[in-house]
Amino acid sequence: MISASLSGRARTHLKSLAHPLEPVVQVGTHGITPTVIAAVGVALDDHELIKVKLGQSFEGDRQAAAEQLAAEGHATLVQVIGRIIVLYRARNKIKQAARKRPQIQLPG
Repeated sequence: MISASLSGRARTHLKSLAHPLEPVVQVGTHGITPTVIAAVGVALDDHELIKVKLGQSFEGDRQAAAEQLAAEGHATLVQVIGRIIVLYRARNKIKQAARKRPQIQLPG
């Protein structure tokens, strides 16, 4: 189930922002390992909105994997489409001050 913490408008906005993105983390044969979870955390700190690709060798349930990555990455699951998972985690103000990238503004 996709997280209900986002409004429909916010989810649509994030989907449109995610469309041109390339996956920055890939889950392979070994599934969701601590290394994958750490990579997701780093990517979310850097980008706020990321795509994760479940490789062809990944044999688990895609929806369960997406929910696990969102939960363990303290992120919001935006979308699962095919083997691509879109995750969002807003930066806190302290981390945002250290970054040069603009923060994603969600519609009200």
